[in-house]
Amino acid sequence: MENIGPLITRYRTKLKLASLLWLEGFRQACCLHRVAVYCLRSKQLMIRTGQCFLLNGFIFLGSIFILRSVILPTLEWLLPFGVPDGYQEPCVSEMPIRLYAFLRLGLLQLIYGLWFYPLYIFSFILSTIWYNDIAKFGLTVTEKDGPTNLASSSQNEPSSSQTATPVDKPTDLGSVMIGIAEQGYSVLLLTFFFLEVYLTGFVPYIGKALNFVLLSWMYAYYCFEYKWNFSGLSLDKRLDFFESNWAFFAGFGSPCVLAIFFFSPLVSYGVMAVLFPMFVLTAAGSDAESVVNAHKMKLRGEEFGKLPIFYAADKLLMRILSLLPVESQEQTHDKKAL
Repeated sequence: MENIGPLITRYRTKLKLASLLWLEGFRQACCLHRVAVYCLRSKQLMIRTGQCFLLNGFIFLGSIFILRSVILPTLEWLLPFGVPDGYQEPCVSEMPIRLYAFLRLGLLQLIYGLWFYPLYIFSFILSTIWYNDIAKFGLTVTEKDGPTNLASSSQNEPSSSQTATPVDKPTDLGSVMIGIAEQGYSVLLLTFFFLEVYLTGFVPYIGKALNFVLLSWMYAYYCFEYKWNFSGLSLDKRLDFFESNWAFFAGFGSPCVLAIFFFSPLVSYGVMAVLFPMFVLTAAGSDAESVVNAHKMKLRGEEFGKLPIFYAADKLLMRILSLLPVESQEQTHDKKAL
């Protein structure tokens, strides 16, 4: 019984640290005033951010609004669901009602096929390109204000590397191939993690809660990945930093998920496509490592263990890659070792 007291105190301290880091991550994500400041300092950043808002907010979400407020009510008026008032022969009217339902469904599918799905694909591709530009312009602005030492000092890397552009990286063929391999593995890893996030939504009782937490981590990683890519931080180091400070990143990703969690998939995409550049910029201006270390120092250097967030996705991916030829396995092993 005497050993229980210190153990409870230790876990209470860890819980306090996790709570503080979660709140700090949430606060950092909500520092949206940084977006206005950065846009005022960079005309290119303002243009790209405005283009994202115009495409995803005005055109995409505006199209959904027009569909729901104008097109659907018009179709329901022209092709009603039920029997018109005062109609005396309901049996005879079953045929028109079925025809109306078929026509409504056909017209809606035509609208989605010719407008919403092409617009979604166009928006996704163009936004992906713009997000990269927004991150680059945002990091250029933060570099002028002074480099942010995100995760490099714990890895004994120079802090200036965190704000370096891709031009500052080694350009020999080996480094280029390693970078391509890392990016490919990162994309596959996040794809499998997204599949894991999707499947947790079907878990009874706790599925929604698990889905929310995993989505928070996923969006937080996406936001910081732009910064880490431009800084040249290796995949192993960024995953280690992310999993070692899981509470901070869970808090950072929570506002992203709260903004879309209760909407339909198409609306969620549109809202996130508008807000995501803002969270990328708040991540660019966030000195995550300093924030985390400051809270740990307040609690006398207290640490909590790594949480293997990507363990299942990594194992599944490695299992699939093991089915590839030996040369591909060796390349993957060499890439992970770096």
